[in-house]
Amino acid sequence: MLHAACLAVSVTVAAAGCGPTEPLRVETIQLGRGINPDNSVAGHTTAFKPLDTMYVSVLTPEKGRGKIGVRWVYEGRVVGEPSKDVVYRGAAATEFHIQNSSGFPPGNYSVEVFLDGQSVGKRDYRVDPDPHDR
Repeated sequence: MLHAACLAVSVTVAAAGCGPTEPLRVETIQLGRGINPDNSVAGHTTAFKPLDTMYVSVLTPEKGRGKIGVRWVYEGRVVGEPSKDVVYRGAAATEFHIQNSSGFPPGNYSVEVFLDGQSVGKRDYRVDPDPHDR
């Protein structure tokens, strides 16, 4: 069962750096099973299977620069914290994903999004047991 997995947030943060900088603003956080050519999420969901790749896309509505990062968490333990320095000339989507070739254990997960070190939103999701493993 697919669920819409968008969380609208509006945070403006000035990016660090030399010279004038444009603020980067996060508009939407998307979570799902696939990615479109523009880096937005395809197949929005909050329920995954153990062998799914999990994608999060951070949508920014206008030009700006900053550091976008995510923190993937399983049952309270951090399992990954990638980040990307970005400079955009207009609306854009920044994609992150996580996969496990041996499968994710069933349970509760979350992904938290950061802009220049400040939390701008979090999505909770779950991995359900594979019915074929019974």
